[in-house]
Amino acid sequence: MKIGVIKEIKDRENRVALTPAGAGALREQGHAVVVEAGAGVGSGFADADYAARGAEVVATAAAWEADLVLKVKEPLESEYGYLRDNFLFTYLHLAGIAPALTEALLKAGTTAIAYETVEDEHGALPLLAPMSAIAGNMAATVGAWYLARFNGGRGVQLGQVLNERHGTVVVIGDGVVGRHAAYSADGMGAGIVMLGRGRRKFDRLTKLRPGAMRFLESNPDNIAAVVQEADVLVGAVLLHGARAPHLVSEDLVKSMQPGAVIVDVSIDQGGCVETSRPTSHSDPVFVKHGIIHYCVTNMPGAYPRTATIALDTATLPYVRRLALEGMTALKRDAGFARGVNTCRGRITCRPVAEALRRESQYTPFDEFVRREA
Repeated sequence: MKIGVIKEIKDRENRVALTPAGAGALREQGHAVVVEAGAGVGSGFADADYAARGAEVVATAAAWEADLVLKVKEPLESEYGYLRDNFLFTYLHLAGIAPALTEALLKAGTTAIAYETVEDEHGALPLLAPMSAIAGNMAATVGAWYLARFNGGRGVQLGQVLNERHGTVVVIGDGVVGRHAAYSADGMGAGIVMLGRGRRKFDRLTKLRPGAMRFLESNPDNIAAVVQEADVLVGAVLLHGARAPHLVSEDLVKSMQPGAVIVDVSIDQGGCVETSRPTSHSDPVFVKHGIIHYCVTNMPGAYPRTATIALDTATLPYVRRLALEGMTALKRDAGFARGVNTCRGRITCRPVAEALRRESQYTPFDEFVRREA
């Protein structure tokens, strides 16, 4: 199979979907690998590094013409013209932000596989997890930065001062993002309130990281009770493939302390705070009702070297299988198949179809499998 690696064009997105080592592994498997010129530079990988591993460095269009196209972030409008009836493997987040992209994928007949909806045998999301971990770590540090008075924040430092903890971080969601946000905030010395649905997960967390953490069941009453005490509110809510629910209403945002910071990591899927809207690394925050909102849709792109290596480690086994077996790899692995969001002009992920109100365009991927059996 011919595999194309695309240079990202999203604002300050410096990750790349394949390292030179990954390209070498695919070449050893017998595949042709073409890499768009400059694709790896932001992550510290020169074109020559790819060429040394047997990849061919090509212009933009040639990379998109491959049988399997690898990206990090969703195609932007200027890239829609490159879409075709091949495999596209990337983060898509169609339910949250991308009705126009969905239409473009359907029109092109692309078999679009979303990293964020691929599941393992336990129902976890192995290709989303590394980026969730980085974003969770960032949530605490970004929140701390914008709390500084010179950034318009409350002037509260997240940290221990002579053994006394200062600042409160409220984390809504106890998945990978939420746990890593809590790890980082705890390490800084802040007080943490975590709202989630998995008391056992929290108990394991506090055994590993004993500190000033409280757990509350995630429900409207508890969220309303603690949002007002937050110096930093981290939105870490995820429903597999679906749009994030608004768990923090605009009225609750109004009740927060002036100069508090919201870091809505759920923004890729629409955001879990009603007042959130997508922002970029170039223009990361806005103020609404006196509250600083940070809603960057590609947070891990701030640390591309770490993020690229972590992403490559997670995705390469799937890329190798897809390159070797094509559609058969998806037919043999139900968890992998859950990553397919569009195929041959149809939406194949029910949460995406429901979020975009396109149920009439939905066909379960299993039906494609049965047709070809």
